[in-house]
Amino acid sequence: MTAEDTNKRAWQTYGERQLARGHTPPVPDRLGWTPWDGVGPGAEVLGDVTGRRVLDIGSGAGHHAVHLAQALGAHVTGIELSPTQHERALAAHANVPGVEFVHADVTDYLAGAEPFDAAYAIGTLAFTDPHRTLPALHDGLQPGAPLILSLLHTDLHGHGPSTEAAPREQQILLRDDPPLLTQMWVLAPQLWEDLLADSGFLVEAIDLFPHPDEKVQVVQQLIRARRQLDRPTRVSSRPRTRRAPVAHAAVGVGAIVLCEQGVLLGRHRRGTLELPGGSVEPGESFEDAVVRELAEETGLIARTCDVELLGTLVDRVEDVLRVTVGARVHAWQGRPATQPDESVGDWAWHRLDNLPDGLFECSAQILTSWKPGLPIDHPTAHFTAFASGLRSTA
Repeated sequence: MTAEDTNKRAWQTYGERQLARGHTPPVPDRLGWTPWDGVGPGAEVLGDVTGRRVLDIGSGAGHHAVHLAQALGAHVTGIELSPTQHERALAAHANVPGVEFVHADVTDYLAGAEPFDAAYAIGTLAFTDPHRTLPALHDGLQPGAPLILSLLHTDLHGHGPSTEAAPREQQILLRDDPPLLTQMWVLAPQLWEDLLADSGFLVEAIDLFPHPDEKVQVVQQLIRARRQLDRPTRVSSRPRTRRAPVAHAAVGVGAIVLCEQGVLLGRHRRGTLELPGGSVEPGESFEDAVVRELAEETGLIARTCDVELLGTLVDRVEDVLRVTVGARVHAWQGRPATQPDESVGDWAWHRLDNLPDGLFECSAQILTSWKPGLPIDHPTAHFTAFASGLRSTA
């Protein structure tokens, strides 16, 4: 019996037991990506889904699909392989406007369906072989459409994710019945990112959410990806000026600030588009420099504990050695706005799969050291990683 056959049988048994109990989960007031109320973001990570066709992968009892249709005006198709889970959804929500439930394998269904505007899976995609489902999802989504996946990272026994794309035995725990054995693809974030990239997706963020009780070892991961455009074009970069940087400004920082709308870029008075950042002042840490420059240039307020240093980029401009430290800012307050007397302004969010031409060289180098698959041309620089999961390059 294959891993997917094992899972199909387990979820059929699970549905039978829930039907026997007459249990129907309530439609939530908020879409949650973790099993714990209030932990993690809500439906906003899908973007604006009003009037859009959204695919719910492994829709189960259908309560998430109903929430999106009723609260946000989406047209949701819930796809479910288990006949008993599909029966539960129909029994509770068959006549809800804006929702349809389909009993089928997602790969088979997408082969003949019109491409969707968005798709998501809450704890379900790990029960299918990603080598089979991810290519089907690529073909089943519109170019640029978001794919949001909530997946197990660390289980109750503290077993972390695998670095090999193979299933392993896990259990579905039930309050009053024996556990059900399954085979799950519990994979490391970098491996998920590689698999998604191989299938034509650009991963925009991966967040880990531990159980709110520190004594419980479970960790959930949330992957925000987007189907790449059919014909991505390379984005150019150019120097701000042909003159060499002033020697005392040879060490600087650049900050990646990312939200659902994309990455934050501003326009320099000389025309280049840039990440927030600037020169490091004497006696200042790189984290402090990121926080200060972010506030001075954009008005956004962050803390040093919210700054993740990615690594150093070293290149040469004429006779001056330039050292740039790239960083991610994971939390901030405020809205970006042009600040008085600053050389960079007109701040705006830009999607990673649709970056503009004319990126400042240092900003382009930081972005590609963070995500090497971004199609940006720029002069080479030697990158030495600080953060785990990033690779040093020459």
